[in-house]
Amino acid sequence: MSQHHQPRKASLAEAEAGPGISPDRERYSRQMLFAPIGEEGQAKPLKSRVAIVGMGALGTVLANHMVRAGVGYVKLIDRDFVEMSNLQRQMLYDEDDARGSSPKAEAATARLREANSGVTVEPVVADLNPLNAEELLAGHDLILDGTDNFTVRFLINDVSQKLRIPWIYGGAVSSRGVSLTVIPDETPCLRRLFGQPPERGTTETCDTAGVIGPIIHTVASHQAAEALKLLVGAEERLNRRMVHWDLWYNQFAAVDVSKSRKSDCPCCGEHRFEYLDSIQEEETIQTLCGRNSVQITPVRPSPISLQTWAEKLRPLGTLEQNPFLLKLRSPEDLTLVLFPDGRMVVQGTDDPVLAKSLYSRYIGM
Repeated sequence: MSQHHQPRKASLAEAEAGPGISPDRERYSRQMLFAPIGEEGQAKPLKSRVAIVGMGALGTVLANHMVRAGVGYVKLIDRDFVEMSNLQRQMLYDEDDARGSSPKAEAATARLREANSGVTVEPVVADLNPLNAEELLAGHDLILDGTDNFTVRFLINDVSQKLRIPWIYGGAVSSRGVSLTVIPDETPCLRRLFGQPPERGTTETCDTAGVIGPIIHTVASHQAAEALKLLVGAEERLNRRMVHWDLWYNQFAAVDVSKSRKSDCPCCGEHRFEYLDSIQEEETIQTLCGRNSVQITPVRPSPISLQTWAEKLRPLGTLEQNPFLLKLRSPEDLTLVLFPDGRMVVQGTDDPVLAKSLYSRYIGM
């Protein structure tokens, strides 16, 4: 028989799963062979909706796991764009993304759709804030924390408790990391354990301590494992402890917080959602981790025309533009990055006063 007429040799996955296997069964066959998931468990993530807040280091690992594991719908929420310094640890991006200042949510979505065309990945280029958090996170089965900002985490915590959506906290800096699974009405929430976000300047950040790639994968993989347990219905296997790692100094700790839930917690006890209900009276000004940059978000973001602003700003300095952002190299030798929702990132300074002054001078709103 000629090679052209030889029957196709079955793949190992097909041989294990039997004749007539569908492409999806082959794709997820190794996951289904894991007895605690099985075929019945695998069907559940395919019907699930997961939101990931932050598409930096943790977020890229989380998104990769969720999409490849077969979560049916994954929303990627991120305000930022790719820079060369991201590539050391943010695994979904490449040099072309950095050169083109691609929004992280868009660049990640393109890679993930290539990895699994059978799931829906939705990019949202936005800053999660009290005005949009409930709308963006409602209707999901799980929220995953890929942020580097405690105020945003407390906002996620409020939405989680209000809408009864589980979420999984994760953080990493230097060689250290931490993760915690929060289940409304069952576990203590983040506010119960931390009280309030740490004061600005009191904790280490990427700016001050750096970060190594392996701790990112350690934390995010733990988050992803907890996510799979929730999504397949194996809640009895959830880790009810707050887990800490230091990979460089070979330290590990797991603190049992299961009995820490108290009725007087403002959030999970008294159901007061102060971060979600806060009223912003002026622009939000935020120093960005590891960036020597300051972000300014107007009190009520509204769409602007990047083309119109390009015409206004062109005489003031060197201008770069793509469909998602506008970059101006200002006379002060700083880079101003303007987004369609009115946000601006001032690169080259960590001085919020200077950043706000430039925002007022060039944007005036």
